[in-house]
Amino acid sequence: MRFFGLLAIGAGLVSAAPIVSDLAIPAASELSSRQAGSACFIIGNTVLPKETSDFVNQLRPRITCNNSRRTLSNVPDVTSDGVSFSSINFATSSQAPLQFALSRFATPTPLRSANLAQFQRQLDVYIATEAGIRSVNGNLAIKVPKFFLQFQISRIQTAQGNPPRAAGLQVNHLLEKVLKNSPRESQLHEQVRALARTLA
Repeated sequence: MRFFGLLAIGAGLVSAAPIVSDLAIPAASELSSRQAGSACFIIGNTVLPKETSDFVNQLRPRITCNNSRRTLSNVPDVTSDGVSFSSINFATSSQAPLQFALSRFATPTPLRSANLAQFQRQLDVYIATEAGIRSVNGNLAIKVPKFFLQFQISRIQTAQGNPPRAAGLQVNHLLEKVLKNSPRESQLHEQVRALARTLA
């Protein structure tokens, strides 16, 4: 299932250094191998970690870009199987990021009846847009709804009898990611904790 390859996108990034001598050639070569001819949503030259680059390569076959419409950090509007980022862009809402995620990416009752494929498509466009933002070293407020989507997918998989095995993909780990990245919305944290306890 493609979910396992997408949930955890690395947060630690380094900026691309200018080539100043022959010693820098390996780094430039690495950047070239990762990003030259890369996905349509990678618009900058900031070096992506190998993990992020691998996720970009996994996403590339199923993501299309609308270059006439730009979203965060001038990243093209991306689409995965009919779901476009612009249609679920937290930044165009009057709500704060976590508040938006709680309302826009809510799950049904019972949880096991949720449409996992639809949540995955939504996550696809969030991850693609985040990767584009990282390529220009842009603002990463997108991490809050992205982590929340990952959290919801993990809950759905657990409810459907297929809980993630990797620790980094499990509900409680992703719960902490959501809480850590949304300190300004701490009044909503108990709602997220309650969701983490609802896995059926």
